[in-house]
Amino acid sequence: MTHRILILGGTTEARQLAARLAARGDLDITLSLAGRTENPVAQPVPVRVGGFGGARGLAEWLAEHKSDLMIDATHPYAARISANAAEAARISGVPILALRRPGWEPVEGDRWTLLDDGDQAVAALGHKPRRVFLALGRQEVAAFETAPQHAYVIRSVDPITPPLGVPDATYILARGPFAEADERALLEAQRIDVIVAKNSGGQATYGKIAAARQLGIEVILFRRPQLPDVPSAPSVSAMAEMVDHFATPAEKRGV
Repeated sequence: MTHRILILGGTTEARQLAARLAARGDLDITLSLAGRTENPVAQPVPVRVGGFGGARGLAEWLAEHKSDLMIDATHPYAARISANAAEAARISGVPILALRRPGWEPVEGDRWTLLDDGDQAVAALGHKPRRVFLALGRQEVAAFETAPQHAYVIRSVDPITPPLGVPDATYILARGPFAEADERALLEAQRIDVIVAKNSGGQATYGKIAAARQLGIEVILFRRPQLPDVPSAPSVSAMAEMVDHFATPAEKRGV
């Protein structure tokens, strides 16, 4: 029996999971991308791009495509998508699993300030001019226009359009992973005083956190949003095991 699985993606883990599950040969995988990234990396399974029209639209898609399982493997900060996914699962009756990448935890030497959003980060930067490394997406950087006294180095996957309305901004287009040594070189070359980022978790973007620790640089991290309480796994391998359990008939599992 072939199970139809919808993966809500946009993360490295979603792509890795799709490839791992597709290799089984007994699953029909569709990977959904929100379409916010202009040049997404190649994916190993069929892809649909764009929104569903909220929770009810997603529920209708699941029913129309006779989906057997939905996996929320979106970014840890995609709270609205995760909420819609949980509600769509409830409406449609399609089971849902979530791949939840653990956040980073502070260690000795870290100088972290945990805040909720860009407005709080702007306030925390203070009035004195500072050199700020913004490792954020296009949607988050707009808040920093209210603090034009700072010099900003802004790194993003896609261009910041329109550019930030401040007199001193440097833009870097790059996609991780970023090695710690390279991050340290960047922070030193740009004379960074403080980093503002999300607590994304994982290794791909942890280099800047480790480099900041070594250099004694302050890090402002956005707290993670509250996500729906659904069955979850912390890694691709753990999620693959959950899917194995779901897709393997009970008699073959010895149940």
